[in-house]
Amino acid sequence: MSERSCSVGTENKLRDGQVESVSAGHSSLYKDSGALMAFRGVPISELKNHGILQALTTETSGWQPGVVNLEVLRAQEEWEVVDTIHPDTESGVSSQQPGQLISFSEALQHFQTLDLSSFKKRIQPTIRRTGLAALRHCLFGPPKLHLDLREERDLVLTIAQCGLDSQDPVHGRVLRTIYKKLTGSKFDCALHGDHWEDLGFQGANPATDLRGAGFLALLHLLYLVMDSKTLLMAQEIFRLSHHHIQQFPFCLMSVNITRIAIQALREECLSRECNRRQKVIPVVNSFYAATFLHLARVWRVQQRTISDSGFVLKDLEVLAKKSPKRLLKTLDVYLAQVSKGQASLLVAQKCSGSRGPHARDLTFTGVCDVQSHSSESAGLI
Repeated sequence: MSERSCSVGTENKLRDGQVESVSAGHSSLYKDSGALMAFRGVPISELKNHGILQALTTETSGWQPGVVNLEVLRAQEEWEVVDTIHPDTESGVSSQQPGQLISFSEALQHFQTLDLSSFKKRIQPTIRRTGLAALRHCLFGPPKLHLDLREERDLVLTIAQCGLDSQDPVHGRVLRTIYKKLTGSKFDCALHGDHWEDLGFQGANPATDLRGAGFLALLHLLYLVMDSKTLLMAQEIFRLSHHHIQQFPFCLMSVNITRIAIQALREECLSRECNRRQKVIPVVNSFYAATFLHLARVWRVQQRTISDSGFVLKDLEVLAKKSPKRLLKTLDVYLAQVSKGQASLLVAQKCSGSRGPHARDLTFTGVCDVQSHSSESAGLI
């Protein structure tokens, strides 16, 4: 019993001695406000290297740990793993801040390397015509697309069958690039959230608005904002879409224009130009941009509002299919003026930074929601 009590007494003295040693050794530091100020601005991962904290776990001021304290060891282990903590990759925001922008060619190359055979089975490359419609098209219609260009055409239509996959890093980069270029943001954003409504999607998930156009709609937007020749046009149309009276959902309008481009391609309205250039994708991109430009000018000059959207788009579809060469020429003239600093869609227009209070209460009508005037153009992909 005497040996045990002696051991306990010695242990208590040792602990008291340790506490007194530490207290005496560092009391002056805690009295000095400068020591406390030293912690400010120090990253948490660097605190373990701070002199005061090192004093708690290493020999200092003559303190020799006589026993192993499990709490101290546990705390020390926690500090050691601070540097190895990794960011959460499941949150939908890239761990790279900010993430790299992606070009149109890089995104297109991604699809060219994928196996899209299951999506390709769904496409209908051309419109099926019967009776007088088939005869009229044969006699007076546009020429057929050259055989060596049909694979490229099929790729465009196949991409239009692909949806948005939030688990695909390339898809996420495309979305975030569009967001950054239109808003001027330098930081990555979540793939779901109310911020997409500010760009003109109907909800928090852009994937739900790609009906009839698929991922091709996002590639067209990417082309518009990443091509230096069309970026200014995209930004001007985006500002027009936030006008306090003439506001409209920018991205949803763009999706509808992609639908028109798809239909024009399937009806061979673009075949003549594709054959001339010996390319399909650049022609479809230019046709999309030219159609968007024409819509913006009509919208501004004729003082259109969101309630006119369905009929404006239907008239636009008829014009685009009938006179694609005229639209493409208009785009060329506009871009030439832009390069000289002479073109602007919004001359004498005052745009608000946010939509009017009644904007969300109005219903946007797309080309799929307006009854077609002819059986040939009914129903997009």
